Amino acid sequence: MATLHKTSTQYVGKMEFDTVINGHHITLDTVAAGGGEDKGASPKPLLLSSLAGCTGMDVVSLLNKMHVVYSDFKIEVEADLGDEHPKMYTEIRLTYFIKTEDKDKMEKAINLSKDKYCGVSAMLSKVCPIVSKIVYL
Repeated sequence: MATLHKTSTQYVGKMEFDTVINGHHITLDTVAAGGGEDKGASPKPLLLSSLAGCTGMDVVSLLNKMHVVYSDFKIEVEADLGDEHPKMYTEIRLTYFIKTEDKDKMEKAINLSKDKYCGVSAMLSKVCPIVSKIVYL
């Protein structure tokens, strides 16, 4: 049986919206040039954050199951936005920063996230290439 996900998004004013996800509020807005007041994240970068969170949770879960010692784990995401409407990302780049001695298991965790577990990555990769690299600290 499919799992139902549901959110609610309420218009606040100008270009600001309040989104509620499982009781958590997220403010969406845009910059002044777009008619907003920059009170919150804009939707497309929030999508990139969702990708980072999804793969990050996978990687942490997998590293913990593999008993890998690690610290200072961070993910940065960059994406190129096309010029024509609808403006879509043309390439997404994930950079994983981590301190660990076990590079093989780190690479395995990222590949498992990309190829098997991260639903956000699976959906986005159907319309946009996603490339990744690891920076060992």
